[in-house]
Amino acid sequence: QVQLVESGGDFVQPGGSLRLSCVASGFTLAYYDIGWFRQAPGKERDGIGCISGNGVTTDYADSVKGRFTMSRDNAKSTVYLEMTNLKPEDTGIYYCATDFYYYQEMCDANGSHWDRFGTWGRGTQVTVSS
Repeated sequence: QVQLVESGGDFVQPGGSLRLSCVASGFTLAYYDIGWFRQAPGKERDGIGCISGNGVTTDYADSVKGRFTMSRDNAKSTVYLEMTNLKPEDTGIYYCATDFYYYQEMCDANGSHWDRFGTWGRGTQVTVSS
C-alpha cells in the first residue's frame, strides 16, 4: 500500500514550537517532491511549503517564511516540518502530499505548483492557543 502518514500535531501555546513528521510507505520517497498544506478552520486548504526530493529546493508561503523549516531524511522515508514562534493563526489541520505523475515537478523556489499534488495523508491537528 502507498501511504503518507502525518504525526506530531499537538496543542501548543503561542510562541511555542512543534515538529511534524510525514512518513512515506509503499514508494521510494527520495524521488518525490513533498508538499505541506494547512487547512485553518473555515478556510481552504493551502500550500505552505514544498521540498524537492533531494531537499535542495524549498518554497515557503509568506505566512510561515522564517518560522517554519522543512527537512527530509530519505533513508527513514520521512519529511519534517519544524514550526517555531507559533501563532494562533497557525491553527489547523496539517497535511503532507505528493503526486505520482508530477512527482518531481511541483516544488519551485519561485512559486510551487500546488494544484499538482494529488496524493494526501490524513492530516494531523495543530492547535495554537493560550
